[in-house]
Amino acid sequence: SVEDLLARLGTDSQKGLSHSDAKMRLEMDGPNALTPPPRTPEWIHFLKNMFGGFAMLLWSGAILCFIAYLIQIFTQYDPPDDNLFLGLALLAVVIITGLFSYFQEHKSSAIMDSFKYLAPQYATVIREGEIITVTAEDLVIGDIVEIKFGDRVPADIRILESHGLKVDNSSLTGESEPQIRSTEFTHDNPLETKNLAFFSTNVLEGNCRGVVIATGDRSVMGRIANLTAGLDQVQSPISREIEHFIRIITIFAVILGCTFFVIAMILGYAFLDAAIFLIGIIVANVPEG
Repeated sequence: SVEDLLARLGTDSQKGLSHSDAKMRLEMDGPNALTPPPRTPEWIHFLKNMFGGFAMLLWSGAILCFIAYLIQIFTQYDPPDDNLFLGLALLAVVIITGLFSYFQEHKSSAIMDSFKYLAPQYATVIREGEIITVTAEDLVIGDIVEIKFGDRVPADIRILESHGLKVDNSSLTGESEPQIRSTEFTHDNPLETKNLAFFSTNVLEGNCRGVVIATGDRSVMGRIANLTAGLDQVQSPISREIEHFIRIITIFAVILGCTFFVIAMILGYAFLDAAIFLIGIIVANVPEG
């Protein structure tokens, strides 16, 4: 019953928690927020931009140019600087392109992160008999909250009073229709019963008063987020297609370059001249080249 629940949570439906009790529970349970997933270190993002995709072909071309130039130094009296300049040009292209891609990605990520702090969510809560407004992160189990049309449910709550309340549970259940919420227990499944409203769902109609029964990672949404974070990351279809395209272009460029290298050697070209053909053909097949 509601009375048993309130007694177990150590709260009062009219007065709510005391400020000291709420502070103690907040220190014990932590803020009412989902733990963010682990972030990929910045140096990994940097290396992916510098050495990922087509950049490896350009790096290969630059290294071959430097090797060819070193061979010329040890085998020729007055070697030309063409291979050195070509290697430096390829090196400049791949480094500038990688840095540009990294800074663009970093800037986009910073903009998305800033949105999280643009408009902090607040909740209307009853403490010591007074209706006050606190940040949603400061809610604790046992708090008596009031929510209305347009609000986002700040935590998992057991509804104590309801006036035409309807919520959007599509983020949890996929159900697109507004779900009626009341004080009535209707189902053993927490997602189906009408007397519960869940963290991060939106109120579409009406208003209600409820008691917080779970916060942060202990909420239903928090459990789903933790389960999702524990799954292996699956590549999106477009990522798979891009990798497939890069693989095809790389194989094509290497095969074509090696073919012309062999043809050049058969026709009597010097090894270094044939190697330059190889480098030029590989670079020509790279968009950045």
